[in-house]
Amino acid sequence: MGRLARVVATLLALAAAGLAASGLAGLVRAPAGAFLVERSAAAIRAAVDAALARAATPAAVALRLDALLAEEPRDWTAIVAVEEVAAARGLALSGDLVARRQALAARDHGWAATAAACAACLWDARACALSAILLCRLPVDLTPVGDLAGVVREGGRLALGAEADEVDLLLSGIGLAAVALVPLSGGGSAAVKLGAGLFRLARASGRLAPGVAAVLLRAARDRAGWARAASRRQAGGPALLPPPAALAPALAMAAEVGRMRAAVGVAGTLRLVARAGDAAELSRLARAAEALGPRTTGALEILGKGRLMRVTMRLADEVWATLAGLAWLVAAAAGAVGQGLAAATLRALARRLR
Repeated sequence: MGRLARVVATLLALAAAGLAASGLAGLVRAPAGAFLVERSAAAIRAAVDAALARAATPAAVALRLDALLAEEPRDWTAIVAVEEVAAARGLALSGDLVARRQALAARDHGWAATAAACAACLWDARACALSAILLCRLPVDLTPVGDLAGVVREGGRLALGAEADEVDLLLSGIGLAAVALVPLSGGGSAAVKLGAGLFRLARASGRLAPGVAAVLLRAARDRAGWARAASRRQAGGPALLPPPAALAPALAMAAEVGRMRAAVGVAGTLRLVARAGDAAELSRLARAAEALGPRTTGALEILGKGRLMRVTMRLADEVWATLAGLAWLVAAAAGAVGQGLAAATLRALARRLR
């Protein structure tokens, strides 16, 4: 029986070592970043539901609402989103909090306050609350009129040798030429156009992170690429040339933002764009938005950006295989050691009895 147990333990150890080696080999061959893979939309929804069940306690919801109501200017999109989370989970808000919310809503949404907010927003987009952006700037900034104005304004400055906002010029040009630029974006022209317009709004209002802005700035300043395109055009090349390679990441981001808008609306998209630190975070938040739809803003407010992005990914199968193999190997080794100790103890006991 002892020999049979040792044989079984050895076979288990060999199987575990083989499983771990196979998983490690798969990870070595996989490209960088392959330890994590994207979750499906259904898996993201399930993970968010589980996370909210733990995090959306009455105290946490009240604390977040209290912080949002204390902001100046107040983000009513986020406030309503947190209230929707509370309603979905059947959480009752305190009477004092409800009364404070109603008083602040009446003050912020009155006609005088709205007119003052619009005037400040048109003068300086950085002073805009999201509600003011939707009311005062959106009707122009997301239309061809806004794109044309940006091209004329910044292009004129550039032609005169004055300092121009190259990123605004780039985004305005993308908005006007969205149909021609679709092959590099991986998305439809409507998504690209909407994404470029929302980037312009986010940047004008100070809601664009440096990591995202850097991608746009590199595309705008790729002088060599644009010079090559211009020389080809002068040499009799086709009238519509693909833009330089530096533009492709910017177009991909614009397409993701456009799809995000279809899932969560303009206000929700601007809030997600403001929280994205770089292009990778923007991509993860876009996947969350497409999976969760209008619930995304509420989940972002309660869970935070880090936890929301983490639920969009899972460990790759090779990682699980490696971990399982290592666990089996440790268990087999522990079993072998335990068996050896037991045998030694029995032999010592037998000698003592003799």
